[in-house]
Amino acid sequence: MTNDLLDNKVELSINNDIQETVSHLQKGNIILYPTDTIWGLGCDATNEDAIEKIFSIKQRSKEKNLIVLMDSVEMLRRYVDINKDIENQVSSLEVPTTVIYDDPKDLPRKIISDVNTMAIRITKHEFCKQLIAAFGKPLISTSANISGEAHPIYFEDISEEIKNKVDFIVPKEYDTSAYKQPSRLIKILPDNTIDFLR
Repeated sequence: MTNDLLDNKVELSINNDIQETVSHLQKGNIILYPTDTIWGLGCDATNEDAIEKIFSIKQRSKEKNLIVLMDSVEMLRRYVDINKDIENQVSSLEVPTTVIYDDPKDLPRKIISDVNTMAIRITKHEFCKQLIAAFGKPLISTSANISGEAHPIYFEDISEEIKNKVDFIVPKEYDTSAYKQPSRLIKILPDNTIDFLR
């Protein structure tokens, strides 16, 4: 098989897996998927019923906020007001970094904190970027574990309880992240300086 044919076969496989995952997200289903950090539970970040399922699966207090993944600065602009300085800082981040933004808009109240902030990460993980771009909306991303238990770094670390409660599991071949820990967490302050929280 030539390299071109092999590349086309791989591309077709990725496209098929993305379309299957998107179809589950469109139905309000919960997915188990690899991210640019660790394995996560995900759903449509605009679907309140799906978000409720995430809290239920994780047995997580609703007072603990969830992270939202986006594929680009362009998508980010739809949900938060940011200036060019912040855009440049966010775009230049190499380590997976979740940023806490003030005054998010057009997202469910239940994923916005009591002080009107939201934790958002622009993913650089290729499968996640393609998935979010194809879906056209941000995804919830929260570690694939029961609250209080260890974060699942590898697919084999995920409990059967979690696997049995999700609607779809993305093939583990897309687990290509080398980072393997929760993301760095920062807040960009009003003067555009960075406060490192984790």
